[in-house]
Amino acid sequence: MKRLLCIVGSMNAGGAETFLMKIYRKLDKSQFQMDFCVSSEKKGMYDDEIMSMGGEILYTVPKSEQPLKSFLSIKRIVKENEYHYVLRIAQHSLATLDLLAAKLGGAQTLIFRASNSTTCGKVISEITHKIFRFMCRTIPNVKIAPSENTAIFVFGGKAVKNQEVLLLNNAIDIDKFVFCEKKRIKYRSQLNLNNKLVIGHVGRFFEQKNHDYLIDIFYEVRLIKEDVILLLIGDGDLKDRVRGKVEQLGLSENVLFLGVRSDIPDIMMAMDIFLFPSLFEGMPNVIIEAQATGLPCFVSNTITRECNITNLINFISISISPKEWAEDILKTRIKHRLDTKNIFFKKKYDIDSSTSLFVHSIFK
Repeated sequence: MKRLLCIVGSMNAGGAETFLMKIYRKLDKSQFQMDFCVSSEKKGMYDDEIMSMGGEILYTVPKSEQPLKSFLSIKRIVKENEYHYVLRIAQHSLATLDLLAAKLGGAQTLIFRASNSTTCGKVISEITHKIFRFMCRTIPNVKIAPSENTAIFVFGGKAVKNQEVLLLNNAIDIDKFVFCEKKRIKYRSQLNLNNKLVIGHVGRFFEQKNHDYLIDIFYEVRLIKEDVILLLIGDGDLKDRVRGKVEQLGLSENVLFLGVRSDIPDIMMAMDIFLFPSLFEGMPNVIIEAQATGLPCFVSNTITRECNITNLINFISISISPKEWAEDILKTRIKHRLDTKNIFFKKKYDIDSSTSLFVHSIFK
């Protein structure tokens, strides 16, 4: 059996982690297995599922706290467990150091999967990424990205032009996202959403997701239309700050904080609009998922145009006023949900196609 070690922060419901789990569920476990090296001893959302499928959770110290100890512990983990295949998902070139540690531990197939088309937006982060980007080009021998923009940002235009980067779609299990009117009725009833315009968002409470601006947009929507609800799905360090802003603006009765959920496809079916004004993204999973349920999506124009699989995407600048976003959102008229299943299969956004390509590219 071939085992792949995936190095991540923790196995919670982030985009990178969700991508790995979608692949993992589809692997033939008699031939392939995935283990996860995490830097948080706090139990992750996917830990139980991983162990139920035969995977292991291995711990290392956070690089931000003890970089040398983290480097040496990854080297030790790879050496002691004789991992041949090691994958690192990240947006910053410095994360490639984890693959160097794996190489020194004996790993031969070193995979770097880029996750974003920019860093956190801080100037120093952008500069260090550019300085050390040579490591992304030289250390990994398998390079993966979810979009061309992301591939260029992490690996460089030359690598993309020379077809050194595998563009692997953030595919989904399409059957789980096919719109179902019965599920819509059920969830709208459970969440007391009947006769409401329901706007939804899925994402960590983190600067990248731009929740402050999102709440400002919703505030403007609420000024125009009273019977409107905002569903916020996710968790994170800024959740309390966002909740405070909601209370300050008098929106508490109109905003539902639903936490981390395992039934996101069904909740998306209860929504009418998907709102996603991120500061930056690579190829966001949730935008792909929202389209699969037929949802009209209003997203920031910082996000790659490659995410527009169905023509349900409305790109808007985050430089304009929240009121202008609100006015565009309220122009939307939804008569029926688009059946996107054939579009997703045609464009190879089904998880079976992506898993097959993933296996072929890594386990050579």
